[in-house]
Amino acid sequence: QVQLVESGGGLVQAGGSLRLSCVASGSIFSINVMAWYRQTPGKERELVAIITNSGSTNYPDSVMGRFTISLDNAKNTVYLQMNSLKPEDTAVYYCYADAQVWSGAKKYSTIYWGQGTQVTVSS
Repeated sequence: QVQLVESGGGLVQAGGSLRLSCVASGSIFSINVMAWYRQTPGKERELVAIITNSGSTNYPDSVMGRFTISLDNAKNTVYLQMNSLKPEDTAVYYCYADAQVWSGAKKYSTIYWGQGTQVTVSS
């Protein structure tokens, strides 16, 4: 019963910045991991940033130094700050969450995906 709602996508010129937001709502007990993935037509979905509830982060070389992921546990919200954007960053960006949720009086961990938001970087 968890929903991930994304915002912040759009069209920017190369060198510009965007900040994506993803809010998790529902019967959430705790969040273990949140992340951002991206995908273009004909290509596999790739991880661009990941963060644990302890604050550990990881990035691929393609975005290292340009993207920053952060997590607000109190608001169940993850952000992706994207700076120095390049045309090759153009993709649909998806929010991901690994969360422990309530089902009646019981808890279990499961994975959720957002609907995706388009980021387009022009030359």
